[in-house]
Amino acid sequence: MESISNEKSLIKQVIDQRISRYQWMVILLCFAIALFDGFDTQAVAFTAPALLEHFNLQAGALAPILTAGIVGMTIGAMLLGLLGDKLGRRKTLLFCTAIFSIATLCTAFVTNIEQIFILRLIAGLGMGGATPVLLALAAEYSPQRYKGTVTTCVLLALPAGAMCGGLLAAKILPILGWQGIYLIGGVLPLILLFILYFLLPESLEYLAQNSKATSHATIQRILNKISPQPVDFISIDQPKNLANQVEKAKLAVLFQNGLARTTLGVWGTYFFNWIAWFMLLSWLPTILKQAGLAADQAPYASVTVNAAFIVFALPLAYWLPKLNTAKILTFMLITGLAIVLGLGLLIETQQWAYIFILIALAGFGIGGQQLALNYLVVAAYPTTVRATATGWAIGMGRMGAIIGSAIGGLILNSYGVTGYFFALGGPLILALFCVSLIKYQQSKPNQDLNIVQTAD
Repeated sequence: MESISNEKSLIKQVIDQRISRYQWMVILLCFAIALFDGFDTQAVAFTAPALLEHFNLQAGALAPILTAGIVGMTIGAMLLGLLGDKLGRRKTLLFCTAIFSIATLCTAFVTNIEQIFILRLIAGLGMGGATPVLLALAAEYSPQRYKGTVTTCVLLALPAGAMCGGLLAAKILPILGWQGIYLIGGVLPLILLFILYFLLPESLEYLAQNSKATSHATIQRILNKISPQPVDFISIDQPKNLANQVEKAKLAVLFQNGLARTTLGVWGTYFFNWIAWFMLLSWLPTILKQAGLAADQAPYASVTVNAAFIVFALPLAYWLPKLNTAKILTFMLITGLAIVLGLGLLIETQQWAYIFILIALAGFGIGGQQLALNYLVVAAYPTTVRATATGWAIGMGRMGAIIGSAIGGLILNSYGVTGYFFALGGPLILALFCVSLIKYQQSKPNQDLNIVQTAD
């Protein structure tokens, strides 16, 4: 086992030297996958009015399709994240990209709404499965001092892809119809898939767990592309039965070795925070329209909150590696509670300027936790289960997203727009409790992640 430690130490030493052009290539490829993932995730939202008109449907008929995509992403994040730890990051990302691109492309040729439902479920598997694996791969090719920044920037490709899709839809729909969105959302990722096949490498840490000589030769080749000086990796003594000595990635590991409390805390924070986030995202234009905002202005609320999410993420990327992440999460959730209280008090006054300011702040106080939690997961779990941990955490968030999207209409009908915003405080309070359960590993830039701190 000493040789395993030596291998990982050498890999870490080379990775931490700098960000080479090769490392930038890996990070940008992960960003590109996330960009198309975000585009395809929101494809139904872009084309919803056109689909209703084309198939002569009532608005409620699209609810199962929207749910199918989220259900698929939930299953994909949980199961394919596990696959990323078992079969490798590269194979899993190629598989996931192929799934969501082909399913999205096929959607352009459907003849009934049932076919869209099935294809969105399949596409969701690929989209949900890609996210935890690409975050893990990007982090593993980043120097320790930049992991938080890289993870945040790659994650931002998801809302960026959604925003680009919305802007593109306004231009494409009048020309190519709703089918054009799915053609673009399918063909471009397939072109990227071709590029990924030739350029995307496997995780070095994953390869180091494999006793095959070809794996070590691959590590040697990649390290020499990263390091300005020649690296001698193959000469390190390799145990004959290394493959049997490495602990296999499995869900149970997330509850062993002192990780159980952290896992429960992370899952609960994701779950309740995403209930609040998707209650807000899914119903915000409808709520504002019901409160009196002009119909043509209501969609700008979604643009505002997503744009603010991206803007707030930039300073977060700088501060997350430097501060106690649990305290940042606590501050965000308290801010979110203040925001929903303010929205509940202001919404009936129709003071839209102040309301939109609070909506923008919600990008930090309700949505920003996703950034902190993704960095926390990367820091808290070992490489052997990192994609599994990220996948299941995001999967719990997706479950919350399903619930948040589903109950939004019931709450709005029962309590009105004011009660709706007050109701958002419930899951935020529960998320705040879950943060108190999290133990995490906070490391300095050049130290191993081996110092456990308990959230106050």
